[in-house]
Amino acid sequence: MSYIQQGTAAFRKSNLAFFAAGFNTFAILYSTQPLLPVFSEEFHVSPTMASLSLSVTTIALAVSMLFFGSISEVWGRKPVMIVSMLLASVLSILTACSTSFESLLVFRIIQGIALGGLPSIAMAYLGEEVEASSLGVAMGLYISGNSVGAVSGRIISGMLTDFFNWHVAMGSISVISLIASLIFWLNLPKSQNFHPRAPEVGKLISSMGSHLKDPGLLCLFGIGFLILGSNVGLYNYIGYVLTAQPYALSQSLVGWIFIVFLVGTVSSVWMAKQAEKHGRAKVMIVSLIITLLGACLTLDAHLWVKILGLPVLTFGFFGSHSIASSWVGRRALHDKAQASSLYLFFYYAGSSIGGTLGGLFWSSFGWGGVVGMIAGFLLLGLVLAACLSKIPTAVALANKKGTEKLSIAK
Repeated sequence: MSYIQQGTAAFRKSNLAFFAAGFNTFAILYSTQPLLPVFSEEFHVSPTMASLSLSVTTIALAVSMLFFGSISEVWGRKPVMIVSMLLASVLSILTACSTSFESLLVFRIIQGIALGGLPSIAMAYLGEEVEASSLGVAMGLYISGNSVGAVSGRIISGMLTDFFNWHVAMGSISVISLIASLIFWLNLPKSQNFHPRAPEVGKLISSMGSHLKDPGLLCLFGIGFLILGSNVGLYNYIGYVLTAQPYALSQSLVGWIFIVFLVGTVSSVWMAKQAEKHGRAKVMIVSLIITLLGACLTLDAHLWVKILGLPVLTFGFFGSHSIASSWVGRRALHDKAQASSLYLFFYYAGSSIGGTLGGLFWSSFGWGGVVGMIAGFLLLGLVLAACLSKIPTAVALANKKGTEKLSIAK
């Protein structure tokens, strides 16, 4: 088998391709988040309804990811990812041309389905094609593309909306998206180690059911749901707070607050190292407490204290996510890629539900209600993290099953 090695032209081209693809996916996905107050004003919809511009996309993404991995097993990794990226870029252009909130939502739903073709396959491609010793660097660059795209999409849409309008903002992101899709297409090396196979629906359902019966994995899926639900719930509605009196910040400044997401590139790596050193359950609990502290700081009336809460919450969020997502791979005894897809399904479902539910709390109880919802989510996450520390490890479960089988055989 021929693998892509660090230092080669193929490695540089694949890294450029996946950085562009990760950037593209998350720039498109989160580009509407700073625009929720604008949608409320222009389309005369409530904050809860405006939040659907993000929520419908993430839930569509979550569901489609469960299927794209299996489709790529038959059609191939690269073709499915290319179609996914190009289709998402075209849909982004159509979204920018929307004349009603209903048409915007329809395009965002289809966009979410299309976007699912990258994150569900990217790690499988890298795992198959990149040499094991070079895989960490390749994964890191792909994830950094996700992070930079998520930040850039929010900042660009916020600033251009302030100077022009949201149509121009979304149109500009569409052009960048199309360029990123072409970079991905032209630079991604063809699969060398992929072998197509017939779909095995029965086996797929059976292994999925096995994952959903594991109490440890269920706790991790629940934590993923709760942490992204908390994060999106806060960032969906903080714009309404900051653009209103007494702060009255411009849309550009509100867009720039998303720069704090870059702390995630530091916290995700640092917290993962601490988890290896001090134990995953213990560091997970600390990360969740930091996230909760950040949310509580935003209750302060002083603008700088409120804004300080954002990087604190973001630091804890990315730390929790890095621990939970890597823990899934360690916990799953079989079909690890499918277990990771299930984690991402619950993770993005949390974004959709938490993001929209936060609007109901905002409309009924104001910012204190949103933070109260987030606190409830994170306290439940702490309960799940505490339960994880008492559930036998995957190795212990495997040994137990082996002992039981040996006993039956005797």
